Amino acid sequence: MHSLAMRGLLLFACLTWWPMAACADPVPTVFLAGDSTMAIKRAEKRPETGWGEAFEAQFQAGRIRLDNRAMNGRSTRSFIEEGRWQDLLDEVGAGDYVLIQFGHNDQSSNKADRYTPPADYRRNLERFVDQVRERGATAILLTPVARRRFDRAGAVVDSHGEYPGLVRQVAGERAVALIDMERRSQAVLGAWGDAGSKALFLWLQPGEHGNYPEGLRDDTHFSPVGARCMAAEVADGLSLLGLPLSAALRPPARCLRPVPAGAATARPGTALRG
Repeated sequence: MHSLAMRGLLLFACLTWWPMAACADPVPTVFLAGDSTMAIKRAEKRPETGWGEAFEAQFQAGRIRLDNRAMNGRSTRSFIEEGRWQDLLDEVGAGDYVLIQFGHNDQSSNKADRYTPPADYRRNLERFVDQVRERGATAILLTPVARRRFDRAGAVVDSHGEYPGLVRQVAGERAVALIDMERRSQAVLGAWGDAGSKALFLWLQPGEHGNYPEGLRDDTHFSPVGARCMAAEVADGLSLLGLPLSAALRPPARCLRPVPAGAATARPGTALRG
């Protein structure tokens, strides 16, 4: 059932027969809008994992509803053109939250189906924020997560050009909550190092997984461990914003030190705190 329809039923129940105390603290829906680094994966893509898949585990049980609308290969432009943004807006209600993270595909100037020039990217972010606020909900902007790129000195290299800066500008000018996932993810990669950070991404040896019999070296998309680490960074950033939603979080289990050997199959939230 759609979230707005469910909200209407709950309101009707509150106004008719439920005790008012049971209706005093409605559970907000947390919407995720973004690209493949956040999205739910199909079975044939596993073990690729979007950090959005590990995000609900960052909250106390029953405190939120999560609605992950992120989709592989989408930019702000294609997300709008395909009607995905409007579909999300149609479900957003007062008291909800919308986490917005784009940039990976917006900057792909060699891909006409998704490229979004910087000026248009900025306007799209402003549109997202304005339309979420019109519905009485809270927009939270996220800079894009870092790709796994290191220079010869072992430092993490910026890989998104001017796009993260545009997110920061919109957040600053419009007083929008911001989680700077570019810098947070760069800190995680730097802590794990060039070699160690392969465990956070989709690096597979030939024969290691049936979906990739020839192996894979993917420095953009996350392994299950990487997804949990990034979800924990989003949660930690959210905890510092002081929003009502922040009080629903569990203590984030951050990954600023490498996860011990054997932790790859552990449940979400077992990484070491930094």
